[in-house]
Amino acid sequence: MPNSSSISEFLLLALADTRQLQLLHFWLLLGIYLAALLGNGLISTAVACHHRLHTPMDFFLLNLALLDLGCISTTLPKAMANALWDTRHISYAGCAAQVFFFLFLLSAEYCILTIMSYDRYVAICKPLHYGTLMDSRACATMAAAAWGTGVLFALLHTANTFSLPLCEGSAVDQFFCEIPQILKLSSSESDYLMEIGLTVLRVLAFFGCFIFIVVSYVQIFRALLRMPSEQGRHKAFSTCLPHLAVVSLFLSTDFFAYLKSPSLLSLLLNLVVSFLYSVVPPTLNPLIYSMRNQELKDAVRKMMKG
Repeated sequence: MPNSSSISEFLLLALADTRQLQLLHFWLLLGIYLAALLGNGLISTAVACHHRLHTPMDFFLLNLALLDLGCISTTLPKAMANALWDTRHISYAGCAAQVFFFLFLLSAEYCILTIMSYDRYVAICKPLHYGTLMDSRACATMAAAAWGTGVLFALLHTANTFSLPLCEGSAVDQFFCEIPQILKLSSSESDYLMEIGLTVLRVLAFFGCFIFIVVSYVQIFRALLRMPSEQGRHKAFSTCLPHLAVVSLFLSTDFFAYLKSPSLLSLLLNLVVSFLYSVVPPTLNPLIYSMRNQELKDAVRKMMKG
C-alpha cells in the first residue's frame, strides 16, 4: 500500500464521463469564474480608487473582495484545467497548497465578516465613539488579526493533514483537495484523532464568531427600535442588510460543508455542497453588496464609463 512519502500526486474527482459534458463543465466554470473576478475586481478597484469609499466598512469590504478573489482562484482554475484537458491529476505539493490557501482564505473571510458586524454595532449603537473605535489604525489591526488567524488555522490543519500516512490510495472524491476527503485516505487512527481535535477547535472558533455576530445584531436591533425617526431606522437598517445577507449565505453553505459527515452523503450531494460553499459566496457577494450601496454603484459606474 502506498504511504504519504510515496505519493507524488492525487487524483481529483472527474466532473463528467463524456468529453462533451467535460467541455460543458469547463465553459460553465469559466463563466462563473469570470463573473467572480469581474465583480470582486470592480469592488476592489472602486474602494481603492475613490476617496468617498475610504470608510471602515468599505475597507473591510475591500478585504472581503480580495479574500473572495483568492478563495475562488484556489479551486476553480485547476478544476477548469482538468475538465479542459481531460485529466484528474494534481501534484502532492499542489494539493497541499490548495488546502492551505483555501483554509486560510475561508477562515480569514469569516473573521472579516465578524469584524464587519462589530463595525455595524459601533456605527449604530455608539455613533459618537465611531471615529475613535474604528479609526484607521484599529481597522488595520483588526484586518491583520483576521488574516493572521486564517494563516494560523491553515498552517495547523495543513501540516497535520499532510503528515498523516496515506495508505488508502490517492483518489480524492472531490473536485479540489478537501481535508475530509484526504483524511479518508489515512490509516493512522492517532493522527486522525489529532485532526479531529483541530476540527473541533475550528468549530468552536466558528461558533464563537457566530455568537459574536448574533449578539452584535441583537444590540443593533434594540438600538434601531429605540430610534424615534422611522426614516433613520430604515437608513440604519439598510446599511446592515448586505452584511446580513452575506453572513447568512456564508454560514449556511459553510455549516453544511464542515458539519457534515462525508460518509453520510452521496458522492453527488457531497460535490454539490462543496460547490455551494466554495464557489457560490465569492460569486454572489459583490452582487449583494452592490445592490444596497448606492455610493459603491456610482463609483463602479463612473469607473466603467472612464
